[in-house]
Amino acid sequence: MALELKQNLKLTQQLVMTPQLQQAIKMLQLSRIELIEMINQELENNPVLDETTQMEGAGDRDATAEIVPALSATDLEKTAWEKKALEEVEWKDYWDEDRKNAIQSFSFEDKEAPDYENLLTKTTDLTEHLMWQLQLSDATEQQRRIGGFIIGNLTDDGYLALSVEDIAAELECDVKDVQTTMELVQGFDPVGVAARDLKEALLLQAKHYGIEDPLVKEIITDHMSSLERHNYQLIAKATGRSVDDVKHAVDIITHFEPRPGRQYAASSVNYIVPDIYIYKIGDEYVITLNDDGMPNLKINPFYQDNLMKTVNDKQAKEFIQDKMKSALWLIKSIDQRKRTIYKVAESIVKFQKDFFDKGIEYLKPMVLRDVADDIEMHESTISRVTANKYMQTPHGLLELKYFFSAGLKRSDDADDIAAQSVKEKLRQLIAAEDPRKPYSDQKLVELLEKNNIKIARRTVAKYREMLGILPSSMRKRN
Repeated sequence: MALELKQNLKLTQQLVMTPQLQQAIKMLQLSRIELIEMINQELENNPVLDETTQMEGAGDRDATAEIVPALSATDLEKTAWEKKALEEVEWKDYWDEDRKNAIQSFSFEDKEAPDYENLLTKTTDLTEHLMWQLQLSDATEQQRRIGGFIIGNLTDDGYLALSVEDIAAELECDVKDVQTTMELVQGFDPVGVAARDLKEALLLQAKHYGIEDPLVKEIITDHMSSLERHNYQLIAKATGRSVDDVKHAVDIITHFEPRPGRQYAASSVNYIVPDIYIYKIGDEYVITLNDDGMPNLKINPFYQDNLMKTVNDKQAKEFIQDKMKSALWLIKSIDQRKRTIYKVAESIVKFQKDFFDKGIEYLKPMVLRDVADDIEMHESTISRVTANKYMQTPHGLLELKYFFSAGLKRSDDADDIAAQSVKEKLRQLIAAEDPRKPYSDQKLVELLEKNNIKIARRTVAKYREMLGILPSSMRKRN
């Protein structure tokens, strides 16, 4: 068999994702805060970009629009500002003057500014708070060593997951010393810290607050399962006390903190700023994009009008041209992002007008394809636009993805109903139930069917758990 080498010419089409296109796609799925951070980063890295005020930006938009078409040309040598004669630029004077202006603008007018450290605050966490108390106590060196180990092994809720024996074995010390030190730490603030389970935490708090009612201790020790189910009659029968006595003891217990370390737990607060505002004016809804705090970009006039005329160095000229292209593409991409978000919001309002008029019970089933077909864009684009975006509506602040959910069949021939509407109806039914006779999941299925909503019992259980609602056995109150 002979081997033969051949050359073939083949013509194919291939879609290539340019860096600029990748940036534009990524920009769509950025949240408002992330976009502002990205723009500020570009302002630092690209000298051609400049920030302007809202009023100035309106005037500069037309000028920028005139520059954008020039980017489509492959040869940037044809741009208007480069056709003029080249002039000399004193770079040293330019940068020195710019630095001088920057320093002057930061002047405190001969007033002494406070130290930056004096403006900082720091929240004390549980470990620091307990170690501070340990250092102030009259503990021995051995107790400080054991106490530091105990404090370092506490959970965020303030519980100790290790036994006394485990700690003694780890530190190679006497079990009695560990027990004494643990009791010392359990006497620190917050009350109930270093407990090994919920019962011990509640008993420590009852002891600290001087609760003398033995029924409180008995309920915590022997009847926690009945307490969780609010079965006060069973507790009364088991303890030989009246139901009123049990309710009084339970009222005391409910004021205890089941998670002693909660107030010192390190938690970050996430503030949500809406990207879109929906206002109702008359019978129509007006869509407004939130541009508050968003930098308004323009091309630095120095580079646009003066610098390109005076640059003779080819490498410097190419650098400025690349930065100019990058700046103009960024401005164009931001405008395109705004237009796309507006179109998506407009389509959502059109599809969900009943929701905006009447509330969550009238939310219609809607998928990404519905909006994609309406505004003639791809589903993946709609998915990116709705990611991490929030809309301020007459019914509260909602994520754009909130409006997209599959439909559930009704009992009759009526239109499908959105899953969010079913959850809301389920929440209303449970809120209106008799706490002495809470609805079971099967009963909720029957009640929903009377409202022309037919779903399985397991679906009711799933929605109930998503709403954070306990089962009927744990909602019952005697």
